[in-house]
Amino acid sequence: MIRDPEAFRELLANVRRQVREQMIPREAEVERLDAVPDDLVADLARSGYFGWSIPEAYGGAGMTTEELVLAAMELSQASVAFRARVGTNTGIGSEALVADGTPAQKDRYLPRMARGELTGCFALTEPGAGSDAVALQTSAVRDGDHYVLNGSKCFITNAPIAGLFTVMARTDPEDRSARGITAFLVERETPGLSTGQPYDKMGQAGSPVSEVFFADCRVHADQIVGGAQNTGNGFKTAMKVLNKQRIHLAALCTGPAIRMLDEAVAHVTQRRQFGQAVAEFQLVQALIADCQTEIHAARALILETARARDAGEDVTMQASMCKYFASEMCGRVADRCVQMLGGTGFIRGHAIERFYRDVRLFRLYEGTSQIHQLNIAKRTLARAGQH
Repeated sequence: MIRDPEAFRELLANVRRQVREQMIPREAEVERLDAVPDDLVADLARSGYFGWSIPEAYGGAGMTTEELVLAAMELSQASVAFRARVGTNTGIGSEALVADGTPAQKDRYLPRMARGELTGCFALTEPGAGSDAVALQTSAVRDGDHYVLNGSKCFITNAPIAGLFTVMARTDPEDRSARGITAFLVERETPGLSTGQPYDKMGQAGSPVSEVFFADCRVHADQIVGGAQNTGNGFKTAMKVLNKQRIHLAALCTGPAIRMLDEAVAHVTQRRQFGQAVAEFQLVQALIADCQTEIHAARALILETARARDAGEDVTMQASMCKYFASEMCGRVADRCVQMLGGTGFIRGHAIERFYRDVRLFRLYEGTSQIHQLNIAKRTLARAGQH
């Protein structure tokens, strides 16, 4: 659902302009520094990027799902680092609060997150609990009005720079099911919380990711997402977050594919071999056609699912389909575009070479492709009454 088409067209035009004029020219700098420079972060904050999906009542743009995915497809045509810098605030870092937070929790955190003053992150994955999220071991033991958290998380995007952590922990050691998990809001300054050194990653330079540690970290019961009475509902909150985020991430996979195809087409129309532009060769044209078709298929699936979510429909299976198809599509587009560039596509510093490394992660986080295949199959079989 697009609430005000004219205003939204203007917003998309502004995003498109900033991507091309401010972000793309500084991609090499971001990779060299392994960080988004402060002046660019300030520009993103002034332009409202951090608050895209935060309700207007708390200073955000209150974007619908359809608006969010269309904006994400534009933003993600720049280096992955830019969308990752704002992405936890427009996605998993704020969505638990938006979906299930108490009024007091929302008042305390969401306005600062919308302004970019506070970066959020979502701490679910552990060394022994990723695809099998219910297996998490981080514990939260009741001690009067507080809970004492112990354990660790890994692969947490923006953890090194986050000020607020949405943490999934087990509050009922006897219940090893999803019902034993509670979601906590933990501020960085809380004693007992620490983060590791950022990982040295294959790609996505400028997007800091690290471990998170809890050592007798005391958190008041009021910091449970939804309030103290919401103990044991953390997994339900996590699924709400991930259902929306998977649609959002699918859009964030589509933007890089659009950019890579644009870069590849520009190259093959200029480079000449055997007396003609490389673009004239039919096997190259087949690569272009496959990329363009898959990009359009992903975009159509994402928009259909976003509109269904905005209409209040259960899109759990469709969200998995979006994330699975778009992330795999992006990997295939990256491979074809490197092929179209030939040796140039293998030289560090070219946008397609960087994206080739960056987009590989898309098939791993927010549920691996294999987990989404299982989710889609199980739900399809359940609908048929066979499982």
